[in-house]
Amino acid sequence: MATAGTQEKSVLQQDSRRSGRVLRVGPLKPSLSETLIADYDALVLPDGDDRDEFLTAHGSSITAVVTSGRTGVDAALMDRLPQLGAVVNFGVGYDTTDVEAAAERGIAVSNTPDVLTDCVADLAVGLVIDTLRGLSSAERFVRAGRWPDEGNSPLTHQVTGRRVGIIGLGRIGSAIADRLNGFRCPISYHNRNEIDGSPYTYAASPEALAGSVDVLIIAASGGSGTAHLVDRAVLEALGPQGYLINVARGSVVDEEVLIELLAAGKLAGAGLDVFAHEPNVPEALIAMDNVVLLPHVGSGTVETRAAMQALTLENLDRFLADGTLVTPVTR
Repeated sequence: MATAGTQEKSVLQQDSRRSGRVLRVGPLKPSLSETLIADYDALVLPDGDDRDEFLTAHGSSITAVVTSGRTGVDAALMDRLPQLGAVVNFGVGYDTTDVEAAAERGIAVSNTPDVLTDCVADLAVGLVIDTLRGLSSAERFVRAGRWPDEGNSPLTHQVTGRRVGIIGLGRIGSAIADRLNGFRCPISYHNRNEIDGSPYTYAASPEALAGSVDVLIIAASGGSGTAHLVDRAVLEALGPQGYLINVARGSVVDEEVLIELLAAGKLAGAGLDVFAHEPNVPEALIAMDNVVLLPHVGSGTVETRAAMQALTLENLDRFLADGTLVTPVTR
């Protein structure tokens, strides 16, 4: 049981963490970056040789970091910020932040769930349609002037009635399933645990799920726990008539194996909004006409990014006011 002295010490430490400076780590939405500087007098962590000198001068004054899933805060940076109390993340993904190290240091982490669910789900369904119907490929066919000389573009596959598997039936996965119900798609899913009362069929493993569907959609969170969750066995189970759609994180898929199987005709195609080493996309994928490639734009609408910014600032304001967060990440 905590004594009055230890409780007082905890309160004083919390107060000191809230009274310091805000630090921006990595690139953010321009309007968010401008707001952090104008309204919060935020500092910006430099890259390269200037970083060490900056942290020596300012590290002990930083109590809150605002970052994104693209950059995050690792344990080494946390070590240079001894008063850090919160990592406020712009985006739903937070796998680039070491949440275990944060927990050990008493650092809270937030993200922006819910506000981007609809846009990511919309995009996932768009990728399914584009990939199976070959819309991007057909559009390139027309722009290249091939239609008059070559006749019709190759036949593709319908979406309606396709068996769909979803890895990660959380907020986004469920929203994807809701939309695909309109296409009369039988839907199965894999989570760590079966969801009581779900109307969809549960598969005990990603491999079992992949082997039972025509389209495999990845909507799982990133991080070490899901790294290469979709491995060779899963992709081979999906098979030469199967399509992979990824709107989660590139780390969830073994990208080298994906390329190998696509090149060998052992997968029918893929629709990818995320990659293993963003923003770098393998040339082999770029050269494939049966792969749809997007630059991680799942939440990339004016409406959603505005809502994400608002929630990011709500989290920051709440932490600075009372040391809590509106949407904390729970482990």
